[in-house]
Amino acid sequence: MQKIVSMNEIKKILEKSVSIAVVGLSPKENRPSNMVGRYLLDAGYTVIPVNPGHNEILGKKCYPSLTDIGVQVDIVDIFRRSEDVSPIVEEAIAIGAKVVWMQLGIVNHQAAVRAEEAGLTVVMDRCIKIDHNGLF
Repeated sequence: MQKIVSMNEIKKILEKSVSIAVVGLSPKENRPSNMVGRYLLDAGYTVIPVNPGHNEILGKKCYPSLTDIGVQVDIVDIFRRSEDVSPIVEEAIAIGAKVVWMQLGIVNHQAAVRAEEAGLTVVMDRCIKIDHNGLF
């Protein structure tokens, strides 16, 4: 059974985290992933774009997958369809990420349980920008 993360726990996650890999980050300014990525950069986080179709997004080197990054990732923020989350969670586990964050509207209970069993904290169906903005 997937654990529900409280707002207090979310605040602690956001306070302790430095690097956030945004999977599915779009270069288009009007896309939610781009708006969230810009917000996180403005909030002082190290944002690592992950999108196999691009070399650079938001002025940052863009990686084709999480396993290509090569530096510590605290949060894996996912902007992909719910059914596409499981392989991303496997990569998050492989790179030693601490948190898997599925954005608003993204729900995959099987992937959430897998991440939790591997020791990751899971935030699901929540927007990191909305939560951060409401807490800080």
